[in-house]
Amino acid sequence: MGVSSCYGGMKNSTKRIMIVAGEASGDLHGARLVEEALRLDPTLSFLGIGGSRMREAGVETLVDSSEMAVVGLVEVLAHFGVICRAFTTLRRIIRREPPDLLILIDYPDFNMLLARVARRAGVKVLYYISPQVWAWRTGRVKTIARLVDRMAVVFPFEVPFYEKAGVPVSFVGHPLADSVRPTMTRDAALAAFGLDPAKRTVGLFPGSRRGEVARLFPVILETAALLRERYPDLQFILPLASSLSLADIEPHLASTGLDVTVVRDRVYDVMQVCDAIVTVSGTVTLEIALVGTPMVIIYTVSPLTYAVGKRLIKVDHIGICNIVAGERVVPELVQHDATAPRIAGEIGRYLDDVAYAGLVREQLARVKEKLGAGGCSQRVARLALDMLG
Repeated sequence: MGVSSCYGGMKNSTKRIMIVAGEASGDLHGARLVEEALRLDPTLSFLGIGGSRMREAGVETLVDSSEMAVVGLVEVLAHFGVICRAFTTLRRIIRREPPDLLILIDYPDFNMLLARVARRAGVKVLYYISPQVWAWRTGRVKTIARLVDRMAVVFPFEVPFYEKAGVPVSFVGHPLADSVRPTMTRDAALAAFGLDPAKRTVGLFPGSRRGEVARLFPVILETAALLRERYPDLQFILPLASSLSLADIEPHLASTGLDVTVVRDRVYDVMQVCDAIVTVSGTVTLEIALVGTPMVIIYTVSPLTYAVGKRLIKVDHIGICNIVAGERVVPELVQHDATAPRIAGEIGRYLDDVAYAGLVREQLARVKEKLGAGGCSQRVARLALDMLG
């Protein structure tokens, strides 16, 4: 079925909403927003860009977000064809049959271009989960002020930033405050995953993007091999993101011969069974912080991307949990520092120093407090309904 025929079939709906989430984390938050909106008004219709969770929530996904989840200048260029076709598809719909509201979730470069199309077509724009304009390219806030009708932000420190720029803004809390909850006790999770409760567990979190896996999973596995030599009692577990398949990681695992338990879904149960975690940067660091597990954050991109980013970034940390804390709560190893010996050394400190690991857990608990109470998705859904009139 073509795009136009799918969308044309929605004409009898009370209100039509286009929603765009270009990454796995946005897919999760978008799905919960859609569920809350449909609970408040079951006649709403949704279409746009998302993943499996948004499809299950009732969104007509014209492009799968897993095809667009890339990071870095060089990486974006490699996926330019897919991203360009996705933009063209949505632009055509906005111009020919304008939706009643456009909801954008993070994914700033793509979404700001789409917001410009919506503005010209007279479509209201709700931006949920702010681009990190407070971290880099701060001048973009002027563009946001021209193109976005309301920002729904998830960190308290974002409110004064947007108010100063004259952007209508609402702090809605963080969606993860509602969702980051293990479903089992730690002992039950260990048993469910087939892990030995007498051994310590290190989590390997290579990310949700194929580019991240290709770039960072080898050094994560090299780190695991070093840790196994130093701590024979260690066992390793890896949660596989919904945007990835086993085929994305199996070649790497096969080349090392390392025994790693791979788990699909139940990521928060995986987090709670770990004594320490090696993770890529991104939203996952905040999820781990909410569970309270000590971690080491690693981050590498192409040399060109890093050289440009280093000049533009205005914050002292790359890990979201550290940014929220306002201090370096957990180690960050960036670019050339993200080597297996360095990463293994930081994980080893958690394993060797119980007092240090305990202190980090206390600091992560304070990060959780800063994110406020739950109910984020419902607040955003009500904002959307208000904008629909």
